Amino acid sequence: MIPSPVDWESWRAQIHATLMFIIRDGEILLIEKKRGLGAGKINGPGGKIDPGETPLECAVRETREELGITALRPVKHGELHFAMSDVPDILCHVFLARAFEGRPHETEEAVPLWCRLDEIPYDRMWRDDIHWLPRLIDGRKFHGRFVFEGEEVIWQDLQLDVFWP
Repeated sequence: MIPSPVDWESWRAQIHATLMFIIRDGEILLIEKKRGLGAGKINGPGGKIDPGETPLECAVRETREELGITALRPVKHGELHFAMSDVPDILCHVFLARAFEGRPHETEEAVPLWCRLDEIPYDRMWRDDIHWLPRLIDGRKFHGRFVFEGEEVIWQDLQLDVFWP
């Protein structure tokens, strides 16, 4: 493996954020983001953690705000560290739920998009997603570090079967 261009020992995220993925009946609930970082891309609902809020509380809140639903019994499956060239560095907590209350609907922030698990539109997503999202779908826990130059991943490290406290 080539050495990382980032000193991960001293790296500190400027933004702490979350993503929530809901899988049910062989499909995954994604969003087409309408504004903010990643506008126009497909992703899971999520966003910045507010002061005093836990990552889990944020993931549930953001899913409610972006899709109008409440994720039930979400479980943390990953942490993603993003060293970005053109936006502040991000630490993202990734959650998976298999049930929810409500009916997903379009909001000012997002358009809901159900996809079959074998038809995920990776070509419309962030370039790192193809590396870790299949692991999430398989129920694995992970820790990923990605270095971006613009839209491209120039370095990555993905560790599987990580356990969270």
